Amino acid sequence: MNYSHSDEELVRQPIGYWSWAAHSAVVGHIRANLAEFGLTQPQWWVLNQVLAGPDGRRPRTEVVGILRGYLDIGGGPLDEGIDELVVRGLLTEDDERVLALTPQGRDVRDRAAERQRTVRDRIHEGVDDEEYVAVLKVLQRMIHNVGGNAWHH
Repeated sequence: MNYSHSDEELVRQPIGYWSWAAHSAVVGHIRANLAEFGLTQPQWWVLNQVLAGPDGRRPRTEVVGILRGYLDIGGGPLDEGIDELVVRGLLTEDDERVLALTPQGRDVRDRAAERQRTVRDRIHEGVDDEEYVAVLKVLQRMIHNVGGNAWHH
């Protein structure tokens, strides 16, 4: 791998730029792959949250509450994404607003999950677990240093 700068130059590079560039490249790659299944990234998270519920079911309010905890998009767009999944026949919603995957929803989710494993492998190519953990710890420390919140589901 050829790096853009020497170590001496990299140490002076702005973390804001590199964290943004990494976010843009990685999230763009993930979203492009999910789009091939007709899913947005929040819809992908919805399907996984529903599947992780007891008996593969979860109340809409619980799904929205969990996801809103670490997304900047708020409840409205999440509800719209859930509505779209119901209209597409990937989720059902009963009278008590409990969500469940349909067989078609389970199939789409499982195929997207397999792709996501491939995407993760590509993103992590040439990066061993020790390096990955070190990067995340450094980023968490920097987030902490500026008073940010560094947690994930």
